[in-house]
Amino acid sequence: MISLSSPVETRAHGWPAGAKLAALCIATVVLFSIEALWFQAAALGMTLLAYAIPGRRFFSTGMSQLRILLPFLVLILVWHGATADLENGVIIALRMITAVGMANLVTMTTKLSQMISVVTWLTTPLRRIGIKTRGIELGIALVVRFTPVLTIKGQTLAQAWRARSAKRVGWRVVIPFTVLAIDDAEHVAEALRARGGM
Repeated sequence: MISLSSPVETRAHGWPAGAKLAALCIATVVLFSIEALWFQAAALGMTLLAYAIPGRRFFSTGMSQLRILLPFLVLILVWHGATADLENGVIIALRMITAVGMANLVTMTTKLSQMISVVTWLTTPLRRIGIKTRGIELGIALVVRFTPVLTIKGQTLAQAWRARSAKRVGWRVVIPFTVLAIDDAEHVAEALRARGGM
């Protein structure tokens, strides 16, 4: 899941979060159980249609979030092309776009608080046997919340590099990106401590 809830209201915003997450799990299992190229292409087409139905703004927002997959897709296709297994590479690439796209649809149409409520409900049996689950719930919330934030900061760093250098963006942005991530983590930790900690 790589996005936050979309400001564009859709019918899916009103659906129960648990039902959407369960449907996502089932769809992902089906997606990985069928190898046929036609099926993977059809699944991707249906996913793109689901993005398009709410309108252009929703579609463009969703597609911009999926751009993060481009380097991985290129790597997969180049590798399978070099090993004379391009068809399998295309299947894997289509499956990746569809799986991440479906997950992104769920997060775009589901509030973070609703997803946390589902996780809280799922971890109820653990609490009954004495296991503290607050850390699990908070950890999932932070991952969902900060993945797109860190993605945007990484893109900003890359743009700043390109504006100041003719060289390609490389490993040099890893250190400032790491510093930004640690700084964000420290701010979040301070905020949690100020509100009672874990």
